Amino acid sequence: MANALHDSTARGTARTRDWRKSMSDNVAWALLVYTALQIFVTVEAMKATGIKTLALFALVVLVVGIIPACRAFERRWRDLSDADAADPAMSGAFRRDQVVLWLLAIGLPFLITGLIKVFAAAG
Repeated sequence: MANALHDSTARGTARTRDWRKSMSDNVAWALLVYTALQIFVTVEAMKATGIKTLALFALVVLVVGIIPACRAFERRWRDLSDADAADPAMSGAFRRDQVVLWLLAIGLPFLITGLIKVFAAAG
């Protein structure tokens, strides 16, 4: 009986996941990670290649450019109705967007830095 009471209380207080807030949190963290990686990885590329102006320009453009992309992810989820925001059936779409967001946030700084190094080696 005590276990049944505990189980029903736990279920009664269990919160459903709000996909809107979850994506907003992911976007905020992805922007922080992206910016930090971009700064540190690009600084290393600047030291290695000596192309400071191009690397700084790329850094500014990419930080400014990633914001609209992240806002597009967030907007898609922000505009959900309350029912859809709590719908467990949205988990697949959420996971797909989450994976793409994090692949961009982590992958782009290394891709851009690689391109800077290739450009420096060719020049």
